[in-house]
Amino acid sequence: MTKVEIKVPAMGESITEATVGSILKPTGTAVKVDDEILELETDKVNQVLYAQADGVVHLDIQEEDSVKIDQVIGHIDSEGAAQKPQAEPEPKKKQESKKEPEPLKMSEQGGGAKRIDKEEFLKEQPRKESPPESSAPPPEPTAGAAAPKVAEAPISSTQPGREESRKKMSKIRKVIAKRLVESQQTSAMLTTFNEVDLSAVMEMRSHYKDAFAKKHGVKLGFMSFFVKACVYALREVPEVNSYIDGEELVTRHYYDIGIAVGTERGLVVPVVRNCDKLSPAQIEQAIVDYAEKAKKGGLAVDDLQGGGFTITNGGIYGSLLSTPILNPPQSGILGMHKIEKRPVVVDDEIVIRPMMYLAMSYDHRVIDGKEAVTFLVRVKQVLEDPSRLLIGV
Repeated sequence: MTKVEIKVPAMGESITEATVGSILKPTGTAVKVDDEILELETDKVNQVLYAQADGVVHLDIQEEDSVKIDQVIGHIDSEGAAQKPQAEPEPKKKQESKKEPEPLKMSEQGGGAKRIDKEEFLKEQPRKESPPESSAPPPEPTAGAAAPKVAEAPISSTQPGREESRKKMSKIRKVIAKRLVESQQTSAMLTTFNEVDLSAVMEMRSHYKDAFAKKHGVKLGFMSFFVKACVYALREVPEVNSYIDGEELVTRHYYDIGIAVGTERGLVVPVVRNCDKLSPAQIEQAIVDYAEKAKKGGLAVDDLQGGGFTITNGGIYGSLLSTPILNPPQSGILGMHKIEKRPVVVDDEIVIRPMMYLAMSYDHRVIDGKEAVTFLVRVKQVLEDPSRLLIGV
């Protein structure tokens, strides 16, 4: 019998342990090479483990277990795949004879061909219990494992229409919550606002978008304009590219910009490095690559570390104005918002222009109000006249 170990991989220098999140291939499941087996949650990223061989999975852990780096958490029996079809009929017979408790057993033990979540089971539970039982819920369960599940059920049969559901916070969500609170408690955060006329940027995109996509294989978006505008402003106001380390103020002389990306697991901020040396096409491609990796849970720890400034775009969700929270130890973050056509005064005439509100939150311990306002004005000036980037004024 050939066994291939399933081991917790290294996920960055600062990560020593992880939590088992979703088990995608329970014990007894046949897998092929590169099939997703389970997902590990850390305080920075989620890591999917893939099958290294064809065979049958055997796991020694359960969801919510804590594991260490290099720990062996199971194996793949490469000779067990042929035995699996003979082992399937027994669970099927049990399922036919005990239809109601079976989903619960499958959920708890991780066996069977279908994986049923706790929430799905709890949603079905009241429908099965309410007709035969209305006054004495405790005696209803007959299986020993079913009783605690009913007790934890978030749905109240006595108050229809007021259902609630509960689930444990993922590790990455806990870390996001902790870091956001720490950011507000450990920095003197203020926000300054401005608005920008995006007529020039939109006209440029409209004029060059087809040629840009044909030449570079990526769409010309707004983000590359904003990244370049921020690099321009960071050069003029280096305080925004600084951070506090003990009793020292450290100023970065390189330009690594974090781009906030929303995923189902929470907000992540992959970093586009050396943005001053990248072309708009390279910036757009880097953002697309990071977005795809984030959606698939494939971001590495190195992708998220070392940013000097962050850009977040709430406008894609319809936000008109917000006050973004700093991403420590950074001292500044720029918030983009929804583009709306509004009446503005240009040369003493009222005209309709595509306008966007900009919000810059900053750490007042590092950046004074003058520097913060100057930074945001420079971003506005470059976006309203992108030719400034060519002549450096």
